[in-house]
Amino acid sequence: MTNFSVIPVPYTIDGHAYEGQLVFDASVTNSRPGLLLAPNWMGVTDGAIELAKKVAGTEYVVLVADIYGTDVRPNGHEQAAAAMMPLKNDRALLRKRMQASLTVLQSQTHAAVAGDKLAVFGFCFGGCCALELARDGAPVKAAVSFHGTLDTPNMDDAKNIQGKVLVLHGAADPLVPKEQLPAFEAEMDAAGVDWQLVSYGGAVHSFTDPSADNLPMMKYNPTVSARAFHTMAHLLKEVL
Repeated sequence: MTNFSVIPVPYTIDGHAYEGQLVFDASVTNSRPGLLLAPNWMGVTDGAIELAKKVAGTEYVVLVADIYGTDVRPNGHEQAAAAMMPLKNDRALLRKRMQASLTVLQSQTHAAVAGDKLAVFGFCFGGCCALELARDGAPVKAAVSFHGTLDTPNMDDAKNIQGKVLVLHGAADPLVPKEQLPAFEAEMDAAGVDWQLVSYGGAVHSFTDPSADNLPMMKYNPTVSARAFHTMAHLLKEVL
Protein backbone atom coordinates (compact mmCIF):
# COMPACT_ATOMS: atom_id res chain seq x y z
CA MET A 1 0.00 0.00 0.00
CA THR A 2 1.38 3.37 -0.98
CA ASN A 3 2.05 5.99 1.68
CA PHE A 4 1.98 9.23 -0.28
CA SER A 5 3.54 12.42 0.94
CA VAL A 6 2.43 15.65 -0.71
CA ILE A 7 4.83 18.42 0.16
CA PRO A 8 4.65 22.05 -1.01
CA VAL A 9 7.96 23.12 -2.54
CA PRO A 10 8.43 26.89 -2.79
CA TYR A 11 10.79 28.45 -5.30
CA THR A 12 11.40 31.74 -7.03
CA ILE A 13 11.78 32.72 -10.69
CA ASP A 14 12.91 36.27 -11.44
CA GLY A 15 12.01 37.30 -7.90
CA HIS A 16 8.45 35.97 -8.06
CA ALA A 17 7.09 33.22 -5.80
CA TYR A 18 6.11 29.79 -7.10
CA GLU A 19 5.03 26.66 -5.25
CA GLY A 20 5.01 23.19 -6.75
CA GLN A 21 3.71 20.06 -5.05
CA LEU A 22 6.06 17.12 -4.54
CA VAL A 23 4.36 13.71 -4.55
CA PHE A 24 6.09 10.46 -3.58
CA ASP A 25 5.69 7.28 -1.57
CA ALA A 26 7.38 8.10 1.73
CA SER A 27 7.95 4.43 2.57
CA VAL A 28 10.57 4.21 -0.20
CA THR A 29 13.91 5.72 0.76
CA ASN A 30 16.15 4.83 -2.15
CA SER A 31 16.75 7.17 -5.08
CA ARG A 32 14.06 7.12 -7.76
CA PRO A 33 13.58 8.65 -11.21
CA GLY A 34 12.06 12.12 -11.14
CA LEU A 35 9.04 13.14 -13.17
CA LEU A 36 7.90 16.71 -13.77
CA LEU A 37 4.14 17.03 -14.21
CA ALA A 38 2.91 20.06 -16.16
CA PRO A 39 -0.76 20.48 -15.22
CA ASN A 40 -3.59 21.65 -17.45
CA TRP A 41 -4.55 25.30 -17.76
CA MET A 42 -6.05 25.32 -14.25
CA GLY A 43 -2.53 25.04 -12.81
CA VAL A 44 -1.74 23.41 -9.47
CA THR A 45 -4.99 21.77 -8.30
CA ASP A 46 -6.12 18.78 -6.28
CA GLY A 47 -6.81 17.06 -9.60
CA ALA A 48 -3.21 17.56 -10.70
CA ILE A 49 -1.99 16.13 -7.40
CA GLU A 50 -4.21 13.07 -7.88
CA LEU A 51 -2.70 12.54 -11.33
CA ALA A 52 0.76 12.79 -9.75
CA LYS A 53 -0.17 10.07 -7.25
CA LYS A 54 -1.55 7.90 -10.06
CA VAL A 55 1.77 8.00 -11.87
CA ALA A 56 4.18 8.13 -8.93
CA GLY A 57 3.26 4.85 -7.25
CA THR A 58 6.32 3.50 -5.49
CA GLU A 59 8.56 4.01 -8.52
CA TYR A 60 8.78 7.75 -9.12
CA VAL A 61 9.09 11.12 -7.42
CA VAL A 62 6.72 13.58 -9.11
CA LEU A 63 6.74 17.37 -8.90
CA VAL A 64 3.58 19.18 -10.00
CA ALA A 65 5.06 22.29 -11.60
CA ASP A 66 3.70 25.73 -10.77
CA ILE A 67 3.75 27.46 -14.14
CA TYR A 68 1.83 30.59 -13.11
CA GLY A 69 3.18 31.57 -9.68
CA THR A 70 1.54 31.51 -6.27
CA ASP A 71 -0.53 34.64 -6.94
CA VAL A 72 -2.28 33.01 -9.92
CA ARG A 73 -4.68 30.19 -9.08
CA PRO A 74 -7.40 30.27 -11.76
CA ASN A 75 -11.02 29.98 -10.72
CA GLY A 76 -12.83 28.90 -13.85
CA HIS A 77 -12.01 28.69 -17.52
CA GLU A 78 -11.94 32.44 -18.16
CA GLN A 79 -9.22 33.01 -15.57
CA ALA A 80 -7.35 29.92 -16.76
CA ALA A 81 -7.30 31.22 -20.33
CA ALA A 82 -6.08 34.61 -19.13
CA ALA A 83 -3.22 32.92 -17.25
CA MET A 84 -2.32 30.52 -20.04
CA MET A 85 -2.31 32.71 -23.15
CA PRO A 86 0.64 34.97 -22.21
CA LEU A 87 2.78 31.82 -21.86
CA LYS A 88 1.44 30.28 -25.06
CA ASN A 89 2.44 33.50 -26.78
CA ASP A 90 5.87 33.68 -25.13
CA ARG A 91 7.44 30.25 -25.42
CA ALA A 92 10.81 31.51 -24.11
CA LEU A 93 9.13 32.51 -20.84
CA LEU A 94 7.21 29.23 -20.73
CA ARG A 95 10.42 27.26 -21.21
CA LYS A 96 12.20 29.28 -18.53
CA ARG A 97 9.51 28.41 -15.98
CA MET A 98 9.57 24.76 -16.96
CA GLN A 99 13.37 24.62 -16.72
CA ALA A 100 13.23 26.22 -13.27
CA SER A 101 10.65 23.67 -12.14
CA LEU A 102 12.82 20.81 -13.41
CA THR A 103 15.78 22.20 -11.47
CA VAL A 104 13.64 22.29 -8.33
CA LEU A 105 12.70 18.63 -8.81
CA GLN A 106 16.38 17.76 -8.98
CA SER A 107 17.51 19.95 -6.07
CA GLN A 108 14.72 19.47 -3.50
CA THR A 109 15.74 17.44 -0.45
CA HIS A 110 12.45 15.77 0.53
CA ALA A 111 12.90 12.69 -1.68
CA ALA A 112 16.02 11.37 -3.40
CA VAL A 113 15.87 11.81 -7.19
CA ALA A 114 18.25 10.14 -9.61
CA GLY A 115 19.54 13.14 -11.51
CA ASP A 116 20.21 11.16 -14.67
CA LYS A 117 16.70 9.69 -14.75
CA LEU A 118 14.27 12.50 -15.49
CA ALA A 119 11.14 12.80 -17.61
CA VAL A 120 8.31 15.27 -18.13
CA PHE A 121 4.62 14.76 -18.87
CA GLY A 122 1.68 17.10 -19.13
CA PHE A 123 -2.03 17.43 -19.80
CA CYS A 124 -3.72 19.82 -22.27
CA PHE A 125 -1.74 23.07 -21.90
CA GLY A 126 0.69 21.00 -19.83
CA GLY A 127 1.27 18.77 -22.84
CA CYS A 128 2.45 21.83 -24.74
CA CYS A 129 4.67 22.70 -21.75
CA ALA A 130 6.23 19.22 -21.71
CA LEU A 131 7.10 19.38 -25.40
CA GLU A 132 8.51 22.90 -25.08
CA LEU A 133 10.78 21.78 -22.23
CA ALA A 134 12.12 19.01 -24.43
CA ARG A 135 12.58 21.40 -27.36
CA ASP A 136 14.59 23.63 -25.01
CA GLY A 137 17.18 20.88 -24.59
CA ALA A 138 16.30 19.80 -21.05
CA PRO A 139 18.00 16.56 -19.95
CA VAL A 140 14.79 14.52 -19.92
CA LYS A 141 14.73 10.93 -21.12
CA ALA A 142 11.11 11.27 -22.22
CA ALA A 143 8.54 14.00 -22.85
CA VAL A 144 4.89 12.95 -22.91
CA SER A 145 1.88 15.01 -23.97
CA PHE A 146 -1.69 14.00 -23.14
CA HIS A 147 -4.23 15.77 -25.40
CA GLY A 148 -1.97 18.81 -25.82
CA THR A 149 -1.33 21.15 -28.73
CA LEU A 150 1.73 20.36 -30.84
CA ASP A 151 2.69 23.66 -32.48
CA THR A 152 5.87 25.57 -31.71
CA PRO A 153 7.23 28.88 -33.04
CA ASN A 154 10.57 27.49 -34.23
CA MET A 155 10.45 23.91 -35.45
CA ASP A 156 14.24 23.80 -35.72
CA ASP A 157 14.35 23.71 -31.91
CA ALA A 158 13.42 20.03 -32.09
CA LYS A 159 17.10 19.36 -32.76
CA ASN A 160 17.66 20.16 -29.05
CA ILE A 161 15.51 17.25 -27.89
CA GLN A 162 17.60 14.76 -25.91
CA GLY A 163 15.05 12.05 -25.11
CA LYS A 164 12.08 10.25 -26.63
CA VAL A 165 8.77 11.96 -27.34
CA LEU A 166 5.30 10.49 -26.92
CA VAL A 167 2.10 12.26 -27.95
CA LEU A 168 -1.22 10.78 -26.77
CA HIS A 169 -3.89 12.44 -28.86
CA GLY A 170 -7.67 12.30 -29.14
CA ALA A 171 -8.46 11.83 -32.84
CA ALA A 172 -11.68 13.83 -32.43
CA ASP A 173 -10.09 16.59 -30.31
CA PRO A 174 -11.46 19.91 -31.66
CA LEU A 175 -8.90 21.95 -29.72
CA VAL A 176 -5.86 20.48 -31.47
CA PRO A 177 -6.04 21.55 -35.13
CA LYS A 178 -5.59 18.56 -37.41
CA GLU A 179 -2.89 20.31 -39.42
CA GLN A 180 -0.68 20.28 -36.31
CA LEU A 181 -0.25 16.50 -36.54
CA PRO A 182 1.61 16.24 -39.89
CA ALA A 183 3.57 19.38 -38.99
CA PHE A 184 4.66 17.78 -35.72
CA GLU A 185 5.65 14.55 -37.47
CA ALA A 186 7.72 16.49 -40.01
CA GLU A 187 9.34 18.50 -37.21
CA MET A 188 10.34 15.38 -35.29
CA ASP A 189 11.56 13.54 -38.39
CA ALA A 190 13.68 16.50 -39.54
CA ALA A 191 15.39 16.54 -36.14
CA GLY A 192 15.88 12.77 -35.99
CA VAL A 193 13.83 12.43 -32.80
CA ASP A 194 12.63 9.05 -31.50
CA TRP A 195 8.91 9.85 -31.41
CA GLN A 196 5.48 8.21 -31.21
CA LEU A 197 2.06 9.70 -31.86
CA VAL A 198 -0.90 7.60 -30.72
CA SER A 199 -4.27 8.83 -31.96
CA TYR A 200 -7.31 7.43 -30.14
CA GLY A 201 -10.42 7.18 -32.28
CA GLY A 202 -13.47 9.01 -30.95
CA ALA A 203 -11.59 10.66 -28.07
CA VAL A 204 -11.99 14.41 -27.63
CA HIS A 205 -10.08 16.89 -25.48
CA SER A 206 -9.32 16.14 -21.80
CA PHE A 207 -9.95 12.42 -22.16
CA THR A 208 -7.92 11.75 -18.97
CA ASP A 209 -9.88 14.21 -16.81
CA PRO A 210 -12.74 12.63 -14.80
CA SER A 211 -14.35 16.06 -14.40
CA ALA A 212 -14.45 16.77 -18.14
CA ASP A 213 -18.05 16.63 -19.40
CA ASN A 214 -18.68 19.13 -22.18
CA LEU A 215 -19.20 17.39 -25.51
CA PRO A 216 -18.24 17.87 -28.26
CA MET A 217 -15.26 19.81 -26.86
CA MET A 218 -14.03 17.75 -23.94
CA LYS A 219 -15.08 14.49 -22.29
CA TYR A 220 -13.51 11.94 -19.95
CA ASN A 221 -12.97 8.59 -21.63
CA PRO A 222 -11.91 6.01 -19.03
CA THR A 223 -10.98 3.36 -21.59
CA VAL A 224 -8.79 5.68 -23.64
CA SER A 225 -7.34 7.21 -20.48
CA ALA A 226 -6.26 3.79 -19.21
CA ARG A 227 -4.70 2.95 -22.56
CA ALA A 228 -2.82 6.24 -22.66
CA PHE A 229 -1.42 5.90 -19.14
CA HIS A 230 -0.38 2.34 -19.94
CA THR A 231 1.47 3.57 -23.02
CA MET A 232 3.32 6.20 -21.00
CA ALA A 233 4.18 3.67 -18.29
CA HIS A 234 5.72 1.40 -20.90
CA LEU A 235 7.89 4.21 -22.26
CA LEU A 236 9.00 5.33 -18.80
CA LYS A 237 10.07 1.79 -17.92
CA GLU A 238 12.02 1.65 -21.17
CA VAL A 239 13.95 4.89 -20.68
CA LEU A 240 14.23 5.13 -16.90
